Amino acid sequence: MIRSGCSRPSWSSQSNRCRRRWSVGAGPSDLLAGLLDHAATLFARLTVALAAVHAVPVTEIRDALTVDLNLARGTLELRRGLLRHTLYLEELTHRLAADWLTYRHRRWPASLNPHLLVSQKTALDPDLPAVNRNSLRIGLPDGLTLEKLRQDRILDEAFATGDPLKLMRLFGITDVTAMRYVGAAYPERTAKLPR
Repeated sequence: MIRSGCSRPSWSSQSNRCRRRWSVGAGPSDLLAGLLDHAATLFARLTVALAAVHAVPVTEIRDALTVDLNLARGTLELRRGLLRHTLYLEELTHRLAADWLTYRHRRWPASLNPHLLVSQKTALDPDLPAVNRNSLRIGLPDGLTLEKLRQDRILDEAFATGDPLKLMRLFGITDVTAMRYVGAAYPERTAKLPR
């Protein structure tokens, strides 16, 4: 198991004394570096980066399309029904996405599957399915899920900023969800609000 630098392993610690920083744009933290080292494939590394750095939900990782990745602009548009949420890729995720696309085009040059992430089964499937949820778990330590990584990333940002508007803009979450994360990070700020 990868240690977070605390006296105990912690993936979603609620305590201020045991928080770690996930700084988008800066180099990866020790925890993120350990997760990326544990992920053996480009597929797994990109999946971990999308969940742990950008807090992308599992269903949106599965449903992301290749045409929505713009490496020249450094963006990935996520489709949320009729809405779109634009991720601005920092250097690490940008490099992983570029490496994944290169690998994907070399490995399956005839693939017509529009999804960004494909597996050996889905790349050449004429039905063009998204990858299976279980294939996204490959490369994660036991007991850790992409959803836990996502939640921990949002909670860490809530600890760092305490600003629900920033959470909404950065992760594309609703105001109610953003307030829940800020309330979990700073319960003293929301204790007196009417419920």
